[in-house]
Amino acid sequence: MNPAKRIAIYSRLREQNPHPDTELEYRTPFQLLVAVILSAQATDVGVNKATAKLFPVAPGPQSMLDLGVAGLKRYIKTIGLYNSKAENIIKTCRILVERHGGEVPRSREELEALPGVGRKTANVILNTAFGEPVIAVDTHIFRVANRTRIATGKTPREVEARLTKLTPEEFRKDAHHWLILHGRYVCKARRPDCPVCIISDLCEYRYKTLATIAG
Repeated sequence: MNPAKRIAIYSRLREQNPHPDTELEYRTPFQLLVAVILSAQATDVGVNKATAKLFPVAPGPQSMLDLGVAGLKRYIKTIGLYNSKAENIIKTCRILVERHGGEVPRSREELEALPGVGRKTANVILNTAFGEPVIAVDTHIFRVANRTRIATGKTPREVEARLTKLTPEEFRKDAHHWLILHGRYVCKARRPDCPVCIISDLCEYRYKTLATIAG
């Protein structure tokens, strides 16, 4: 894909959604961190339902630590892998309280040292909570980047590296949200909705879907 086409794609996505944001509901970097940990192999809708009850009771790391693993599980038991997630969140809360003064660290290294936090989660926090121009590659972004050929790669890390290199600076901060939302609602896994896609004419996917003729 040539640079002009890439710029055109991002320009259209920006025009459609000038100020994109995560669909996870949170009020602080800590709450975003918990929500992102919970969102692994779960839907944002499901996470939001759980955190709507959890965060009023435990809004910060100390209050969540006070819940303990068993107490936390009662709030997140509707979410997949809740047992291991509860363990990781409580361990993370302890580290935040004991080593970071109850604050979420702003460096990738310190974030990735937290239990349950990998590179993708760290990138989400750096981008969404702290405004860093980094791109977290999840399954949606991996799919959209490869289908459109805006940034191809065989692994999420490869796609992240190419997106970071090839995305013009003016678009880099919001690229994560534009691509994930596009993958979630338009360029879907089983069948991309190409007829309503605003970048269909720019996309280099070879197997575009056609509009269904009613009647």
